[in-house]
Amino acid sequence: MRAAAIAAYLAALLAVDTQVSLHGQLLLGALTWIAVVVAARPLAPERRAQVAVVICAATVAELTGSILWGVYTYRLHNLPTFVPPAHGLVFMAGLALSDGVRRHARALVVVAAVAATTWGVLGVTVLPRTDAAGALGVPLLLAFLWRSRARAAYAGVFLVVAALELYGTAIGTWRWAEALPGLGVPDGNPPSGVASGYVWFDVMALLVAPRILALCTAVPRLGQVKYGDEPPLRGGINQA
Repeated sequence: MRAAAIAAYLAALLAVDTQVSLHGQLLLGALTWIAVVVAARPLAPERRAQVAVVICAATVAELTGSILWGVYTYRLHNLPTFVPPAHGLVFMAGLALSDGVRRHARALVVVAAVAATTWGVLGVTVLPRTDAAGALGVPLLLAFLWRSRARAAYAGVFLVVAALELYGTAIGTWRWAEALPGLGVPDGNPPSGVASGYVWFDVMALLVAPRILALCTAVPRLGQVKYGDEPPLRGGINQA
């Protein structure tokens, strides 16, 4: 239900975005940041740190891929303010989906692997737009689904991202270039590999978040050792 609620919010968000101006996008951005805070509040500290890492990594990727490189373009040719926090919601939805079907994690991984492989093959064979660039990302996802201990989380995130990409491009919230700018490699709209590429955000979150928490815990301890464990001064006002 948690995954479904987040997915419903994101679907409504993208639909509303097609009807508003830049000022409306700013309001949607503020609302989405509030939604991230509310959704992340029940999570464990490590999970909240992972959400923060995903948002940071995804923002860098968005600025690079959309604004600088032009691989895809949003409706108003900007980076909508709701996009960075929405990535955090996508990550939480994928985790919720994998947690909700924990007893059937193997089946979830198989469904994600079959969906990604089928999409990649169709993209270079029968789909209207050749999706060579997208197909390159499919082996990456399959490798993580095969070898990683967090394969169920990756599978859940992949399915959520794939659904949102198909929905977002269908209603015109964003559009992918027909070929990678400067490279000329044909790309789909959306490319099959974009959902696979999202795995990199998850990898960074799962690897970096524990280190961030450890650092945040270590800093106060260092301060306590430096300032709180000093022996009391001898003498003092009373003895003087």
